[in-house]
Amino acid sequence: MSHLPPIATLQAFECVARRRSFALAAAELHLTASAVSHQIARLEGDLGVRLLERSAHGVRLSTAGERYLSRIGGALAAIGAATDDLKHGVATSLYVHSSPSLASLWLMPRLHRFAQAHPDITLNLSAAHIHSDFALGQADLDIRYGVPQWPDLVVEPLFEEPIVPLASPAFIRQHRLKRPEQLVGLPLIQSNVNVVQWTDWFKAHLPQRVPGRFSLRFDRAVMAMDAAAQGLGVALESATLARSLIDDGRLKAPFSLERAARVKAHFIVYPARHAKRPTVEAFLGWVHGEAARS
Repeated sequence: MSHLPPIATLQAFECVARRRSFALAAAELHLTASAVSHQIARLEGDLGVRLLERSAHGVRLSTAGERYLSRIGGALAAIGAATDDLKHGVATSLYVHSSPSLASLWLMPRLHRFAQAHPDITLNLSAAHIHSDFALGQADLDIRYGVPQWPDLVVEPLFEEPIVPLASPAFIRQHRLKRPEQLVGLPLIQSNVNVVQWTDWFKAHLPQRVPGRFSLRFDRAVMAMDAAAQGLGVALESATLARSLIDDGRLKAPFSLERAARVKAHFIVYPARHAKRPTVEAFLGWVHGEAARS
């Protein structure tokens, strides 16, 4: 096994990186700021890389520090959760990682049904754009968004979802939005991470009027939908993920679903060796059932 730094140094680094302050990290870890600084110096010396940049304006991660944090952060969280489970006698835990928008908009509103169906399973859910690292034991399952290019892993599509323009009912009334060509000149909200972009939609429906700029850009679908619900423009998003906002009357699709682009972009991913874990089998059966219902 490769050399592992002392866990105290990793905890100090993660805490300083998260709090962006030696003083706040020291208070959280019940140490002095000097002791935390010593732990960071020990870790940087052990790795031979500067992880944190210190200045009069505070602390920030170096490029190497950002990469390192993205790899060890989930591992430390997994160790902490496993330790808590052991202390409290939890025998059946499941660790699920998910893309953020799906976790908040689709998965969270349904978790009560999983808890009712499987009261013996303690579910640990984390969400980030960065995929979990199965080699580090960060998760049992990962629900990923994007084009499926994950060799050596089992990849199961979750559902097919329609991608449609969405806006608040008030915005639609204000602009009397009824036809796609009316989108030209209106504020459009761009989700930078989406598989289907506004340029794709315009090329399919209005090829002569592809927009050159956007009023707002976001790196998460949930923020784009929230901006649209606030009347800031028209977002191109998944009607499946936006279902609760549509049902609540905060968002509406101004055009028929014939204008939708249909994609499979959310996938459940896991190593084959995880397939026979009882908790994994339980979650897979449940989540595929929920996907079929939605």
